[in-house]
Amino acid sequence: MELVYYIAGLLIALLLVLILFFKQKKRNKQLIKLLGHTNKKLERLQIHFGRFTPEEVIEHLTDSDSTFKPTLRSVTVLFADLKGFTKMCEERDPVEVMGILNGYLRCMSEVLSRHHGQVTELIGDGIMSLFGALSNNPWQVQDAVMAALDMRKALQEYNNELRSKSLPELSFGIGIHKGQVLAGVMGNYELSKFGVVGDAINVASRVETLTREHKTDILVTDTIVAELDDRFVLKKMPPVKVKGKSEPIVTYVVEKLLNKSGT
Repeated sequence: MELVYYIAGLLIALLLVLILFFKQKKRNKQLIKLLGHTNKKLERLQIHFGRFTPEEVIEHLTDSDSTFKPTLRSVTVLFADLKGFTKMCEERDPVEVMGILNGYLRCMSEVLSRHHGQVTELIGDGIMSLFGALSNNPWQVQDAVMAALDMRKALQEYNNELRSKSLPELSFGIGIHKGQVLAGVMGNYELSKFGVVGDAINVASRVETLTREHKTDILVTDTIVAELDDRFVLKKMPPVKVKGKSEPIVTYVVEKLLNKSGT
């Protein structure tokens, strides 16, 4: 009789073990499913967040314990702004204007990204892009000017598309300058972003506004010219006194890039 009780006890214990095993297996399946769902949500979040913050910043923050503290860097700043955009907003339907603007921003952002530029600000129709802010880039000046020339070409192509739809064509001004800035994640726990602080930002912005006075589209400072080779065809413009600067700013029009044959 004792043997029967012993065997029965073993069977009950085995049954309990099997029940626990299958329950745990079911929990594991649910956990795997939950983890998969969470990963998909995180991927979507990273994609959406990447629209507001440079992808390199997101990767840096997720792959390390660093908070990307602001550091002093030598950075090339490119400012681009549409000309006559305010008038277009007054004369056109807002939905139509938004469609035109979104197409323009998409084209320009793609060009800047190809040339290692990080779009850090979209202010209305204005774009601020940085070269060398996230990592050292000895070719940042050439990258920025090449990006500007390709932006010129991309705008021509986009205008062809707008013309085919009987929509108004666009024109822009681009200003490029290089200088020391403080670059990194700034703000507080409630609100923070990757940004830069420094006089180079102000100078690049002022240079962009001079494109209207000089009636051209791409202007660079002598700081930029000092690092360009003779492939770039430049035209020196008269010095102009601008707001916030004690000395007049000398700028150069970037006319074109010579190919290997010199044309």
